[in-house]
Amino acid sequence: MIQVAVDAYGGDFAPDEVIKGVRYALKEKQGLFVYLVGKQDELEKLIGDFSDDLKERVEIVNADEIVRMSDKPSQALRMKNSSMSVGIKLVKEGKARAFMTAGNSGAAMAVAMFNLGRIKGVSRPAIATLLPTLDGQVMLIDAGANVDCKPQHLVEFAIMGAVYVKYVVGVKNPKIGVLSNGSEPGKGNQLTLAAYDLLYKSRLNFIGNVEGDEIYKGKADVVVSDGFVGNVVLKVSESVPHVIAEFLREEIRKSFLSKLGFLLAKSAFKALKKKTDYAEFGGAPLLGVNGACVISHGRSNAIAIKNAILKALRFSEEKVNDKIESALKSCLVLKELKGVVRS
Repeated sequence: MIQVAVDAYGGDFAPDEVIKGVRYALKEKQGLFVYLVGKQDELEKLIGDFSDDLKERVEIVNADEIVRMSDKPSQALRMKNSSMSVGIKLVKEGKARAFMTAGNSGAAMAVAMFNLGRIKGVSRPAIATLLPTLDGQVMLIDAGANVDCKPQHLVEFAIMGAVYVKYVVGVKNPKIGVLSNGSEPGKGNQLTLAAYDLLYKSRLNFIGNVEGDEIYKGKADVVVSDGFVGNVVLKVSESVPHVIAEFLREEIRKSFLSKLGFLLAKSAFKALKKKTDYAEFGGAPLLGVNGACVISHGRSNAIAIKNAILKALRFSEEKVNDKIESALKSCLVLKELKGVVRS
């Protein structure tokens, strides 16, 4: 059994959708055991209709406080008995192999950093988000954890992202790109220009700059950026499918032929929705902290929760953090920056 701690009160639709997601995950993965963290009395009632075989793989861990989406990271750190803090401490104590929450991402980052610390060699942990492409997925890192970055941090993001994509997503030799305003090597600001030079010298499969319109075309498997730009890209990306859906609804209502056309193309629209639905991606791994943590979208439904739990499970199974530490240790560019290499 692999134990995953789940924040039962993280997310807009918690705890009901979280409980459903836990049930789906337990049914899909026989080797999964869940520590369900939150208000014990409420949770015992909510899992009351679980079958006996599923109940045997769930343990409720009481936590009376809830980190709200509006809470600042500093407030979350003071909540020692929140479902988020207690869940992450289960990882620290070695009782759980991974932690999953759909709660406040800034708070999750702060609580994980405070309790678990960083992987050796990591200067800045980062949030890594998987986005759909024409023929697969692309990882955007950092998606919001670090607003101001140095070139060294982008190299670390690239290494962490490459390891995760290789072992969890299954891309044998991930292509790395730097998000910039032009594909030419000389395009970008001081950060991207310096990061380009460092990545070019690294042993990563670096393909150069990636423009915004190339992210979804699958030019790279990992796109690195500072957290400010990365978060803007992420928020715009999340809004586009909803806007397109609203446009379509308005046009379909205008005429009978439009309604007929929609019915004829309904299967295609369903396939498009599935491909762009955040629920299918589960959640964003928090890379660089000394423990497997996955942060799911605040609006996560039961399917998204299930996929995030299974992603946390895979994160742990593949020993991603050990591989990240090894990859960082062997990176000559980072050694030179830190003055480790001797002449």
